[in-house]
Amino acid sequence: MKDLLKLKSSLSEEIEIILNAQIKVEAHSSALYLSMSAWCEDQGLDNAAKFFAKQSDEERQHMLKLFHYISSRGGKPISPEITNIPSEFESFRGVFEQTLEQEMFVTEQFNKIADTCVKAKDYVTFNFLQWFLEEQVEEEYVARRILELFDVIGEEGTGRWEIDRHLVKVSFDGE
Repeated sequence: MKDLLKLKSSLSEEIEIILNAQIKVEAHSSALYLSMSAWCEDQGLDNAAKFFAKQSDEERQHMLKLFHYISSRGGKPISPEITNIPSEFESFRGVFEQTLEQEMFVTEQFNKIADTCVKAKDYVTFNFLQWFLEEQVEEEYVARRILELFDVIGEEGTGRWEIDRHLVKVSFDGE
């Protein structure tokens, strides 16, 4: 029993490192989406600005969920330093293309973490990751559907404002 008390963490060092790396990915996503929100606001795209502000908050919550998980397993979560967040973007469509790319990257990272957990036989963490993997299906779906608005409506004339008006209606029902 005495030896168990000396055990600092029920997470392996490898799993703790990759979860901390994912905390940084989530923090980066949060900062990126907040910057996109500011850019959209500056462009007069109010719904997109609100969309990205909400996305930023969600990514921060994802970061905190990972942070608290590491801590609850006896590990040491690390608050990341985030740098190199752009403040300017080439186009309205470009912010959503970058969003989809970011979400696909996040999905890839969670898949790698899940794979590492299976190989390490850390099924507790693997189970914890299922929520994130399901969340990524929604995140990618919404970004793809919003990009389709650009194809259907187009950005010419009042198109940007029509897209901004319609993007709030895009949702994922999971069925």
